[in-house]
Amino acid sequence: MPVDANDYLKTERLGRLMRKYAVPCVVSMLVAALYNIVDQIFIANASYLGSYGNAANTVVFPMTVVAVSIAVMIGDGCCTFVSISLGAGRGKDASRGVGNAVAAVIGVGLVLTAIYLIFQEPILTAFGARVNDETFRLSKEYFLWITLGIPFYMFGQAMNPIIRSDGSPGYAMTTLVLGAVFNIIFDPICIYVLQWGMMGAAVATIGGQILSAVMAAVYLRRMKTTPLHRDCFVIRWKLLGKMLSMGMASFLSQISIVLSMAATINMAVKYGALDPVFGQEAYSQIPTAIAGIVSKFFQIVISISAGLAAGCIPIAGYNIGAGRNDRVLGLMKRLMAAEALVGLVSSLIFLILPNQLMQVFGAGNESAYYTEFAVWFIRCQLCLLPLACLNKGSFIFLQSLGRARAASVLSIVREFVLGVGFALLLPAIWGLYALPFFMPAADTVTFIAVAAVLLRVVRSLKTSAPAEEPEAPKTEDC
Repeated sequence: MPVDANDYLKTERLGRLMRKYAVPCVVSMLVAALYNIVDQIFIANASYLGSYGNAANTVVFPMTVVAVSIAVMIGDGCCTFVSISLGAGRGKDASRGVGNAVAAVIGVGLVLTAIYLIFQEPILTAFGARVNDETFRLSKEYFLWITLGIPFYMFGQAMNPIIRSDGSPGYAMTTLVLGAVFNIIFDPICIYVLQWGMMGAAVATIGGQILSAVMAAVYLRRMKTTPLHRDCFVIRWKLLGKMLSMGMASFLSQISIVLSMAATINMAVKYGALDPVFGQEAYSQIPTAIAGIVSKFFQIVISISAGLAAGCIPIAGYNIGAGRNDRVLGLMKRLMAAEALVGLVSSLIFLILPNQLMQVFGAGNESAYYTEFAVWFIRCQLCLLPLACLNKGSFIFLQSLGRARAASVLSIVREFVLGVGFALLLPAIWGLYALPFFMPAADTVTFIAVAAVLLRVVRSLKTSAPAEEPEAPKTEDC
């Protein structure tokens, strides 16, 4: 197939392109987020696991985010690189980029698995697993089995944006959807019928991840715009470095969840112990469990936001490479409007229906303290989701334009400086019940900076000549 097989990206109507690429990407992102959430729902409603299992799931969740953050850095970076390369007519560079991404994610997946197996207990302790003995025991059981699926999980997640960049967003979506369906079917079997507990939840998850990874590997044998051959898999460090820099914003936005959750969980444990209710042994795991559940609600929304933006990467990257700044501006306007709408609708749902949402996570089997604290936490932490969605969409869209530095700086400010900083600061001043306000505070400050950067980008795209736009790096320089 000719190198310009994706040429329609600079001629087709933008609305139609967004539907073709963004909708499957949103579904893919949601499915990725739902893997852990589905586990938690079934765990919460198992009488022999309950809030202890919920807390254990919360503790292990950040480690899966570490894995996916590396995977999306490789995958999104490769997707941006491939799209810009194809737009500029450099098909060979695009193929080598895909090959290097495949080799990198396999190698890193195996290394991360070894690290998790060797340092299991110190890692779990750092994320608050020792809140009580039962939570620690269940955390170890769940983490061990989840770790065995890490290489498959990372491979499937990294290949997803690469398959989209090859012009097959529908197939990319299907690989993850089928894996999630497998998980949903086997979770209740393993947890309720076989009574395998946390191991059962993990085994069902691993099975779905393996299925998705196998389907992605099958697709690599028939790539359309970036055919692969043996030379493509030879690591070219300079080329790999350029791709990773293009995916750095995706990495930062994901890895920050780990630090944010570490701060949130540890603050929940520390200041929960000072609370008259949660300082009691019987209720000590509740703040940890609730903090984890609310973070999953946020993950669902932010997955939609990130999916909308990530779906635009091939479109924006190709048009940047082809010098069609006018289409990039039109795409950005449509994306920002969609992000604001998603955030607004989501906030309204969480503000109006927190009780109903918590019933899904086993509130009916828990004490009144569980539901009361959850309702408060949900309403406070998720009240400004429109700003969160606009920030997230902006980080990824800037990345798709090749503006990795701006995207990375904004992501660091939001996720590390403000996200973690406020999570540590607010409860230190006002106690446990101030903890959920860290997110709306961080998003408000970040949005001011994001708006300023986007205005500069708009002016630059309107005035700059195509030659000034970022070009795909040539293979001989890599």
